[in-house]
Amino acid sequence: MKNLLVTGGCGFIGANFIHYLLSEADFDGRVINVDNLTYAGNPENLTDLPEDALQRYHFVKADICDEAAMAKVFDDFNIDSICHFAAESHVDRSIVSPDAFIQTNVNGTFGLLELARRHQDRLVLFHHISTDEVFGELGDEGAFTETTPYNPSSPYSASKAASDHLVRAYSRTYDLPVTISNCSNNYGPCQFPEKLIPLMILNALEGKALPVYGDGTNVRDWLYVKDHCRAIWTVMQHGRRGETYNVGGRCEKANLDVVKIICRTLDDTVPPLDQGRREALIHFVKDRPGHDFRYAIDCSKLERDLGWTPAESFETGIDKTIRWYLDHRGWVDRVISGEYQKWIDEHYH
Repeated sequence: MKNLLVTGGCGFIGANFIHYLLSEADFDGRVINVDNLTYAGNPENLTDLPEDALQRYHFVKADICDEAAMAKVFDDFNIDSICHFAAESHVDRSIVSPDAFIQTNVNGTFGLLELARRHQDRLVLFHHISTDEVFGELGDEGAFTETTPYNPSSPYSASKAASDHLVRAYSRTYDLPVTISNCSNNYGPCQFPEKLIPLMILNALEGKALPVYGDGTNVRDWLYVKDHCRAIWTVMQHGRRGETYNVGGRCEKANLDVVKIICRTLDDTVPPLDQGRREALIHFVKDRPGHDFRYAIDCSKLERDLGWTPAESFETGIDKTIRWYLDHRGWVDRVISGEYQKWIDEHYH
């Protein structure tokens, strides 16, 4: 892998992966980051790359659904490998506007697969990033494995399930060298503030209401983003072609417990609020349609076959995450105010 195309590399997980690849991983090739810079794509996430890595990093603003633009990227940079993050990813947004999810997640993935097939003579790997949400929901027991039947509940998870099936079909039909990873809920630096953990951190800091769906008992398996990045690179380097690997943090938490941990950590870290302990800001709101009760990932295949294990507990990971948001208030202010989007408009439109 000498010329690695990373799609969606200005987003939360993509940017963290590029940082990991160029700063810590055993990788000496080029990274070509293609991102359309929609609302969650922020070039500022990559402004602090190491100086010695900048000559190996290239950014192209393009939509993965733009066939001509993507064909030019393949030709200009002699792409030989792909790590495909680019996706619409917020369940609530998919319920309101599902069309964008079908366009990007299904049609965009199809277009990339077609380009990869046309360049199959030099293609080393197409790695596809997916989610545990494709499996639907669990009861009180058990965990998703790589053979769990798909049963998506939202337009978002259905679109990701469709893209997974396309990648798998291209592997079987065209012998395309692919790997797939399905991850649990990520958290960490640079996550857009619409997601649960950064939203709760920032609202709790400012004394704003902390809205929790339903009664807060919905359970997720939480994965620190750097652990996920290590897992992706491990799969890309050593994973068996055609295989799927589940990536989880072995860290199940009810949403309400996550919010309470954030509140207590902030109470112990920053000055108190005039209205008292931050847990008093929690209030319950109407549950969203099709809200899956519980997700849990069995990542034993990845641990057993490839030797990966998560390094962070939820306690250590959430402490690092909160510290990052406290130390990057300028980033937060620019994202919340939309100032970063004005910069994008000035420079790329």
